[in-house]
Amino acid sequence: MSQYVCKYADPQGHVHEEVETADSEEALRQRLSDRGVLIYSVKPRRSIKELNIDVRPSSGRKLHIEQFLIFNQQFVTLTRAGLPILKALDLLVGNVKNRRLREHLLSVQEKVTSGMPLSGAFQSEGVFPPIYTTSVMAGEKSGSLPEVIERYVTYQKVALGVRKKIIVSLIYPAMLVSLVFILILFLVTYVVPEFASLYESMDAQLPYMTQVLVAVGTTTSENLFPITLAVFGIGAALVWWARSESVRNSLDRFKLKVPLFGQIWIKYQVAQLCRLMGTLLQGGIPLVQALETTGTSLGSRLLRDSMAKSREMVREGQPLSKGMAAAGIFPSLAIEMVNVGESTGSLPAMLHSVAEFFDDDVNTMMTAALSLVEPAIMIFMGIFVAFVLISLYLPIFSLAETL
Repeated sequence: MSQYVCKYADPQGHVHEEVETADSEEALRQRLSDRGVLIYSVKPRRSIKELNIDVRPSSGRKLHIEQFLIFNQQFVTLTRAGLPILKALDLLVGNVKNRRLREHLLSVQEKVTSGMPLSGAFQSEGVFPPIYTTSVMAGEKSGSLPEVIERYVTYQKVALGVRKKIIVSLIYPAMLVSLVFILILFLVTYVVPEFASLYESMDAQLPYMTQVLVAVGTTTSENLFPITLAVFGIGAALVWWARSESVRNSLDRFKLKVPLFGQIWIKYQVAQLCRLMGTLLQGGIPLVQALETTGTSLGSRLLRDSMAKSREMVREGQPLSKGMAAAGIFPSLAIEMVNVGESTGSLPAMLHSVAEFFDDDVNTMMTAALSLVEPAIMIFMGIFVAFVLISLYLPIFSLAETL
C-alpha cells in the first residue's frame, strides 16, 4: 500500500490536508467520495530521497523555543479556522522575528510545497525537537494535527515554567557566590599586598598564618593575568573533557550519589521524562515509539540508556513499570504510579500526575536545600574575612605590645 497527500473539504466547508494510505490513487479518491467530501487534490507522498533533500544533522544549537511556541499557537489558530497548511505557513513564516528560526521555517515551507509531508519537512531540518516531529506525524495520520500541536504547546509551556522557577530560585545563591568571590579577590589582590608592603618596611616578625596569607596575596597580585588565563584554560579543558559520552555517563552517576541534590536531579529528570511521554501517548503515539522519541529527547546519557532498556522490555511484551524498575535509577514511587496507570488503562494521565508530583517535590526540596546553602555561604564568607583580618592585624598587636 502507498501513502498519498490528499486535500479536501468536508461537508461543513473546512479544508483538510492529510496523509492517507491506499492501494491506488483511484481507490483513495473513491473512498473519499464515499465520505461525501469535496476532493481538491491527491498526490503520492514523496520521500526525502525522492525530493533530493538531505536530512540535516542537528547543529547542536537550540532554537528560540519561545518564538517557536508563538509560531505554533498561531499555526493552530489558522488551521482550526480552515486554512490549508501551506497558506498558514505562508502567512506566518514572514512574521517570525528570530532569524535562524525563520530560515528553518522557510525551508520547511519549500519542502511542503514540493510535496513532502509537514512532519518530514520539520524532521529533515534536524533542529526541531523529536517530540514535535513525532507529534506532527501522528497528527497527520490521525487527521488531528491542530490538537496534537496544541498538546505540544501545552507541554512546552509547563516545561518552560518549571525550568524558569528553578532558574529564579538559583539567582540569589549565584549572586551571593559571585559577591563572595569578588570580595575574596579584592582582599587577596589589593588589601593583603598593601599590608605586606607595610610590614616589609617595618621589618616585623610575622606570625605563620600572616606569612601564608601575605605569600598568597603577593603571588596572586603579581601573577593575576597568568593565573586568570590558567583558570579559564582549565575550565575550558574541563568543559571539553565533560562532553565525551563516557564522562557524561560517569558524571550522571556521580550526581545520583550526591546527598539531597542527587534526589533533586533525578526527580527533575523523571518529571520531564513522564510529561514528555504522557504528551506523546495522549497524541496517539504507540508506547514503543513514544519511548524511542522520549529517549532521543533526553540530555542525560544515563537516562537514555535506561529508556532504551525499558523500550526493549516493552517490545518483548513486558510492562513499562517493570522496565523502569530494571533500570535501577527511577524512584520507586514513579514505578508504582506507572504500574497503577498500566493496570487501570490510564497511563498517559498517570504519567502527567507523576510529572506534577515530582515537580512539586523538586520545588520543595530546592527550597529546603537553598535555605541551607545560603547560610553556609554567609558563614564561609564570615570565616574567611575573620581569618584575613586576624592575620593582617595580629602583627600590629604584637608590635604594640613590644612598644
